[in-house]
Amino acid sequence: HTINNLGTTSENLTAAESRIRDVDMAKEMMEQTKNNILSQAAQAMLAQANQQPQGVLQLLR
Repeated sequence: HTINNLGTTSENLTAAESRIRDVDMAKEMMEQTKNNILSQAAQAMLAQANQQPQGVLQLLR
């Protein structure tokens, strides 16, 4: 009886660890997605900032 309980406990611990790892992986993927979006937004802002001086130069010509 005790051996069966230990086996069940071991299975439960393994399942719990797996769920924790899944959550950690999902969190990391979310973090990476967020960082990619922030990077793309920064690139878009830089592109806009670089275009503005060109527009001013064209007006002066």
